[in-house]
Amino acid sequence: MLRPDKKYSIYDLRQLKGKRCLTHIHVKSPEEAAAAEAAGIDLLSCSFDSPAAQARLPLLVAAAPKSFISGSTPHGMASQEEAIRTGFRALELGASSVYCSASPFLIEAMTREGIPVVGHLGMVPRHATWTNIRAIGKTAAEAKQLYDQMKRLENAGAYAAELELAPHKLASYLCRKTSMLLMSLGSGNGCDTQFLFSDDILGDYDERIPRHAKAYRNFLKEYQRLQNERVAAFKEYAADVKGGRFPQSGNLINMDEAAFKDAVAAIEAC
Repeated sequence: MLRPDKKYSIYDLRQLKGKRCLTHIHVKSPEEAAAAEAAGIDLLSCSFDSPAAQARLPLLVAAAPKSFISGSTPHGMASQEEAIRTGFRALELGASSVYCSASPFLIEAMTREGIPVVGHLGMVPRHATWTNIRAIGKTAAEAKQLYDQMKRLENAGAYAAELELAPHKLASYLCRKTSMLLMSLGSGNGCDTQFLFSDDILGDYDERIPRHAKAYRNFLKEYQRLQNERVAAFKEYAADVKGGRFPQSGNLINMDEAAFKDAVAAIEAC
């Protein structure tokens, strides 16, 4: 549902198609959501595919109350009824729309009920066994197939689609051929939004950054530094306890001597 304090509605986003590229980040914590809103990021997305992720969604919404946030639906929804229930549940918890990498069959069921849905095109990680993890659409046949898939999502009522790892020139062309917003994840700068995961932007994992991404910080190094500081602090605490240096007088709660003597007398008289 639309909340009056939100920066964008679906209507607003549609009016922006072709006018400017929106910034778009997938966040995984309230701290990241708050930082993205403070930085003026246009669109946020998050996971909504597990009980823990579903419990986290209201916290993200509270941390970034003005932001447009999409929640990704669980993989393997078994029916249109389940898809509809999942979509409405996400909206009830504060999502502005839902992301779904399932077939147009499930997406159409949600959009028919007025649920705003983002589909997925190109390299779909959940379906990578059919394609391998690689760019999709580099041949004429694959490009045509990608176009056909895009039109099926459009006809199913999706207002947007994430386009992952498609050639830049093709992505720009496809963006002009659809009424949907195309969200580029590794598909160049000719789409309606530029999408990255916070993990990549912050550099908070010990793997090679994907070719299509860019790390703007080295949070992994900072996490390692903080872990080393935790270990050092715990060691110092243990050493102080063993050496009688903690607690010191300033850490103690004092008691009036007369009251203490009266307490001892009362206890020992029992």
